[in-house]
Amino acid sequence: MSVEVVSSSMIICDSSSHVARCVGGDRWAVSWLPGRTFTGHQAVAAMSLAGLLADGIPGEPDWADLDAMALCLGLTGREAVYLIACERHDISRTRRGGRLA
Repeated sequence: MSVEVVSSSMIICDSSSHVARCVGGDRWAVSWLPGRTFTGHQAVAAMSLAGLLADGIPGEPDWADLDAMALCLGLTGREAVYLIACERHDISRTRRGGRLA
């Protein structure tokens, strides 16, 4: 799993369909956390979580690490697992004239 910043405007992960987009300054929108903005550091953490969880729910020994990663987003590891699995917002597509392109 690798997380990559593309043109300082998008963060992607090779193992997940989730993305983060820069919305101005150091503020980022993350596809699995709609309605919130994050710092660049938090967006990288969010995308790292999405990448780690792309293959499913981890075993018990991994929960402590997930909790630590999710903490900077104001979440628990279990909340992150649920949101990553359930959220299907596609912010990778742009809007034109009020409709998705």
